[in-house]
Amino acid sequence: MLIQRLLAAIALIPLVLIILFFAPLSVFVVIMMIIGGIAAWEWAQFLHITNQQNKLFFALLMVVILAVLYFIPIPIELKITLYSVILSLSIIWWLIALILVMTYPKTAHYWFNSITLKLLFAFFTLVPFFLGMVGLRSVNYSSNCYTGATLLLYVFVLVWATDTGAYFAGRSFGKRKLAPKVSPGKTIEGFIGGVSLAVVISVLAYFSNLINIKFNVFFISSLLAILVSVLGDLTESMFKREAGIKDSGNLIPGHGGLLDRIDSLTAAVPIFTVLSLHLL
Repeated sequence: MLIQRLLAAIALIPLVLIILFFAPLSVFVVIMMIIGGIAAWEWAQFLHITNQQNKLFFALLMVVILAVLYFIPIPIELKITLYSVILSLSIIWWLIALILVMTYPKTAHYWFNSITLKLLFAFFTLVPFFLGMVGLRSVNYSSNCYTGATLLLYVFVLVWATDTGAYFAGRSFGKRKLAPKVSPGKTIEGFIGGVSLAVVISVLAYFSNLINIKFNVFFISSLLAILVSVLGDLTESMFKREAGIKDSGNLIPGHGGLLDRIDSLTAAVPIFTVLSLHLL
């Protein structure tokens, strides 16, 4: 399994870099809409949608929502405000998700049979992720098309470092369970190891002068993105457990589905975006 994961990573990382740094913004946006559609297709399982046509409808509906949000013909100032509001609301969603994870399975009966709540969960997971990806990629695009790509890559590296550090620290020192009823394999020691590695990388990135953000904004945005990335992983694990599935799909060998790969990013990207660009 580890070898499969490594091989998939070796193949995927160059593809990610090409999309981030070499795809024009318009192409990047379309790719993100497609990713949103695939993620919605996999999310349909959490809604207990098994019919292929219904899953396709849900996926296409998500693509339409993302397209409308991006192409809606309104003044740019109003559009930025709309995006800021949705991204800000995602903070509330992840606070709710934290409560749901901490109290699982006691509170699951409040949302398990509610299609409305699950649709809201999907909206505030996938839509802010799309807006965050596009928002960061668009930063300073007209004068330097690599600024936003560098910001996005930075957030990606933070998430990868948190995941990698947690994996190896958990295997080496893990004893106490972090959230045993949601994800029994995760440990407190792994969590500390992952966060520590990501913080070190964050400090190195700041003093390398690759990212031009004030230190306090940079530190708060980075730290909260690191912490919430773990929550994103745990939240998807909770949804999968409640749906009775192990992986969200089998799109990526050794990694499961697309949601299994971007679950941490769906939390980290919008939180970093809203804090670094809109609130702080």
